[in-house]
Amino acid sequence: MNLKERALRIKTDIPAVFIALKRKDTPLLPKIIAGITIVYALSPIDLIPDFIPVLGYLDDLIILPALIALTIKFLPEEILQSSRLEAEGLWSNGKPKRWCYAMPIIILWVIVLLIIIKTIVFI
Repeated sequence: MNLKERALRIKTDIPAVFIALKRKDTPLLPKIIAGITIVYALSPIDLIPDFIPVLGYLDDLIILPALIALTIKFLPEEILQSSRLEAEGLWSNGKPKRWCYAMPIIILWVIVLLIIIKTIVFI
């Protein structure tokens, strides 16, 4: 599989992992790994910030695909296949526009900012 095919596969696998996370018949361990993968994919926080030349983007090119591969490894085959089929249609009209999925990350950032502000004010 060449690089272009892998990139297209990841474009389908990210929403497939999210769909598998929402399914009731997905086992607990893959759900935990899928949750970590989705939070990392949607989070503006990276292990290495993107403003650091080259290294910032290498982190996204290595960690996110590795988390997706790990999640896929633990998912039962029938759940993975049905999730991929469901995910294929999501990208037909561009990126899905569902802002409610970003809300947990926005709430997390607001909490972190409030803690920082509270800490600075009391110092």
